[in-house]
Amino acid sequence: MKLQQLRYIWEVSRRDLNISRAADALHTSQPGVSKQIRQLENELGVEIFTRTGKNLSRVSLAGQAIIDVAGDILSKVDQIRDIGREHSAPHQGSLSLATTHTQSRYVLPPVITAFIEKYPDVALHMHQGTPMQISRMVSEGTVDFAIATEALEHYSDLVMMPCYSWNRALLVPGDHELAKCSTVSLEQISRFPIVTYTFGFTGRSKLDEAFAALNLQPRVVFTAADADVIKTYVRLGLGIGIVANMAFDARADSDLVAIDVGHLFQPSIAKIGFRPDSFLRGYMYDFIELFAPHLTHEVVEEACRCRGEESLNSLFASLDLPII
Repeated sequence: MKLQQLRYIWEVSRRDLNISRAADALHTSQPGVSKQIRQLENELGVEIFTRTGKNLSRVSLAGQAIIDVAGDILSKVDQIRDIGREHSAPHQGSLSLATTHTQSRYVLPPVITAFIEKYPDVALHMHQGTPMQISRMVSEGTVDFAIATEALEHYSDLVMMPCYSWNRALLVPGDHELAKCSTVSLEQISRFPIVTYTFGFTGRSKLDEAFAALNLQPRVVFTAADADVIKTYVRLGLGIGIVANMAFDARADSDLVAIDVGHLFQPSIAKIGFRPDSFLRGYMYDFIELFAPHLTHEVVEEACRCRGEESLNSLFASLDLPII
């Protein structure tokens, strides 16, 4: 059994059983990958993948167990490499993040700018996706950190730490009848068509819960994962917009009026997380602290020692989170 063979079956399983795509990702040939998989199956005496003709059709029951262990082994190998690099080249390496559009567009730019100034030889990679996609990328080791607000049940296998609290703004065109209101109610909002986030993105559940608590049915006519898209359709007159406060820029959005509606909705909490078996390099601790200054090296290490979500929540129970 070779480490290379484990890497091949792991990559093929991640590429929807497409050997050609796996070979491209591994910078090798398709026949070479197929040959090594066959050799491993012959050595183990089981089929890892069942086949239909020349194509892989599914992962066998034994194959799934083998692939799961192979993933753990490959993760440990990567950690060994990271430990070596931490001592031989502490200011060089890479850092990958999975997050939503709101975080990458409105919150992370100054953090990333400061990080690059401190670590110019660390390559940064950002991936955007749904909460489920973000969780999967971190769980599989595709990225180092997840940064998310919504659907945190997808992250139960990760160490998730609170970073900041945020709420919402109502956006309307300057000539809208609500534009002159300093405060609005949910009843007023429910009378107009609403443009807001897709369910599962950027704290959308808090919005739905607030209307449901008053037995109101909001008229959501258009949803998007991107606040800039939401603002575009507010400008087109499709409806009034509800977005994260941080997504409103007084200069860039001067044609819109923002009304604070934080009193109408429960605040949302953005969190950053990683696999509990991750080896965090020095610059990774620094990135976390740049993003959330209260998450110091010592606090992150303590969070890693927590066992279970209840223990982790207890650690941060008395924390007074910054508000963005």
